[in-house]
Amino acid sequence: MKNNPLTLVLVMAGIAHAELLWEIDSQEDWQSATATQSNLELKDGAATSTAKEALFQSKLKSFDEKRSAGSITISQSTAWQNWSPIGQIGPNNVGDAPVFLRVGEGNYWLFGRYKPSEDAKPVASAELEGFDIPLMSTGNPHLFVAPGGLKEEEGGYYGWQTRDMVNWVFHGAVTPPLADCVTTAEFIDGKTYIYYDYPNDQDPHLVIDSDLTDGLPGEDMGLAFADPSHGSDCAVIRDLDGNFHLILEDWSPIDPSTHGWDSPLAMHAVSKDGKGDFKIMTPPIDERTNPTGKFAEYFHPHWHMGDRKDLFPTKPAPVDIPQHRIKAGDVRAFGEYEIHEPEQNAYGDWAAISIGGQYYLFGDFDPATADGDKTAMSVAWFTSSSIDGQFTFCGNVGKGHPDPDIMFAEGKFYLVTQTPNDFVSPGPWVGGVEVRVGVDTGKDGSIDHWTEWKEVKETYEAVPGFSKQVSKIPAEMDLSGLPEGYAFQFEMRMTDTGQNFCKPAIDKVSLNVRK
Repeated sequence: MKNNPLTLVLVMAGIAHAELLWEIDSQEDWQSATATQSNLELKDGAATSTAKEALFQSKLKSFDEKRSAGSITISQSTAWQNWSPIGQIGPNNVGDAPVFLRVGEGNYWLFGRYKPSEDAKPVASAELEGFDIPLMSTGNPHLFVAPGGLKEEEGGYYGWQTRDMVNWVFHGAVTPPLADCVTTAEFIDGKTYIYYDYPNDQDPHLVIDSDLTDGLPGEDMGLAFADPSHGSDCAVIRDLDGNFHLILEDWSPIDPSTHGWDSPLAMHAVSKDGKGDFKIMTPPIDERTNPTGKFAEYFHPHWHMGDRKDLFPTKPAPVDIPQHRIKAGDVRAFGEYEIHEPEQNAYGDWAAISIGGQYYLFGDFDPATADGDKTAMSVAWFTSSSIDGQFTFCGNVGKGHPDPDIMFAEGKFYLVTQTPNDFVSPGPWVGGVEVRVGVDTGKDGSIDHWTEWKEVKETYEAVPGFSKQVSKIPAEMDLSGLPEGYAFQFEMRMTDTGQNFCKPAIDKVSLNVRK
């Protein structure tokens, strides 16, 4: 409701009555509604605190007839800057490219390659609250081994389970050895959908595991989506209608081998069942610079394998890439891309979550200025009010090649990476916001009755039946205790509690009154 701070809505509740919504949303709204303010920047349609303490006082909103107030709702920016470092979330024997999955309340999973670790070896019989199966302790007091985890490791991806995000139980394999490039997972009707690239950075395939705890690989369903752009490293998320959405890297505008195997362009594809028949949608991320009409090629160490290897020309591979263990005379595949100028930022290794219908994409961020330096990489995130819309860059955090994933667990949001440093957030809401509302009962243009100051905040709950959908309970204050009056005014104060890594940015205030 931009540029229209007073909206009339008819509400049916036995009899018809008029409800008026006083809404401050746009830049013009904020400027016209301000009586006084201190330590606030009013910019781009938001009020952002610039100091340890900030205060906003609105002008009075007056009416010819007496009205009663219903509630006031405060909305903050969706940029979600509120992240804190937490060290390493999972145990030491989780390998690179970790994948998170919320199966249910108190049932959280971390998937990854198996990395041998001295403190992960079974020691003795043990018990752990929340688990009624035989367990073995290890040298790590927060890591236990279930029967499935005692089987010999054969490759692929493995599963670690936790009830509290502190203690982890290793259950063994969840995919066949071939599926060792897992990128994302979803959970539906008691089954885990695990997506993997084969070959790496190409063509999402699907494994469906009906029992994550048995130590046996799930059923390999084969190719799920023949990626026409190449790059994959996809994320999957189900919308509230149950559709499966893949977000993939699109390498058509960049040489990914010099940009952390990432791209300024992402692809979006949607399927009813997640097993196939994906339909390509509008790109959710498009940060391309200017196309030149010139094309070049890049080397990929794995595309000489797989069902679609004939798509790529092969030739003797360059031997100056030691991490791929190329030998002179080895034949490898090459991909083609269009050269863009100037140099481009690149993003990828996508992960997705939705909070109250606001969608977020997390991924690698390889800035144009990195020049191949992986330490210049970090986690970036984008947001959109629709999974089908264009996503907007929000910010970045951390250092190093992250390959991140995100999960809501135990009332918090956990951001896991393949670096030693992971992150946690209470959610997009930044704490320390208090509000009070006053009413003019005498029609003399002055407030004669105020509510008490009250801290307001958003809260979040998992949506039942969905792993990556989180509901949002608004930051709202009930005003039914205020007497009727002819005018209303509100005040907000924002205090930096020292627990936030950013300051509140108030995006919108909505106060409803009625006859």
